[in-house]
Amino acid sequence: MRVTLLDGGIGQEMVKRSGDSPTPLWSTQAMMDHPGLLQAIHRDYFDAGATIATTNTYAILRDRLVKEGIEDRFESLQSAALAEARAAARGRGRVAGAIGPLVATYRPETHPAHSEAVPQYAEVARNMADRVDLVLCETVASLIHARAILEGALAARRPVWVSFTVDDEDGSRLRSGEPVTEAARAMAEGGADAILANCAAPEAMPAALDAIAPAGLPCGAYGNAFTCITKDFLRDDPKADTLQARRDMGPALYADHALSWLDHGATILGGCCETGPAHIAEIARRLSVAGHEIA
Repeated sequence: MRVTLLDGGIGQEMVKRSGDSPTPLWSTQAMMDHPGLLQAIHRDYFDAGATIATTNTYAILRDRLVKEGIEDRFESLQSAALAEARAAARGRGRVAGAIGPLVATYRPETHPAHSEAVPQYAEVARNMADRVDLVLCETVASLIHARAILEGALAARRPVWVSFTVDDEDGSRLRSGEPVTEAARAMAEGGADAILANCAAPEAMPAALDAIAPAGLPCGAYGNAFTCITKDFLRDDPKADTLQARRDMGPALYADHALSWLDHGATILGGCCETGPAHIAEIARRLSVAGHEIA
């Protein structure tokens, strides 16, 4: 089987390696304060066997920057993140331009209305269009979010991959509670090129993939290694520094999960928050041993 191997977590890895305490700007702050660190992380993932570098643009959105008084740096920060990914990927793989959710992650009720959201997503997509090979819409938590980010991302005129964050306890449902099957069908009809699940417990991914597969597009998964993101936790308006890493989800166990996703139709594998190069290296090793082609 031909398998595309994504990288692992970028934002959390940036914050972890920086040694700094998390701020509201998250990995954007780490990139600003530690030039060159991002490119080193991208290189480490390629060394581990990844074939795609995901840009550190997830949180570089105007609505996040304006809160910190640096909206005027939107284009320069985007350019810096894209340049480091492109430099690391030269001759080694592709670049996926990440677009995260407006307002907040995991909080579908906070997402702006379609008419307000689409222009914001489209601006990001157009800005990265000539520096990425595909656009990766990450951690999509609801149908409203999905329809808006897909429409905006298509402005890049690059392949668009849409990745849903699903309920940790029921992977067949989005964080909004809506069926993944319905959301996947909407993305296929709307022009997406691949559909994935990300930033949820690895245990939730088989059900998510089973719900995605009927849409008929290439699919995949990249889970996180956080402790369970429960509904009660989300009601408390969590911040990045309150999320805790699982102690059991080392490279070997994570690779067990990832390789099992192939049996549910996945042809794209990777890691999300709290996974690192060692996790990707173990997946790459297992894929090679099993005779799969990594592309």
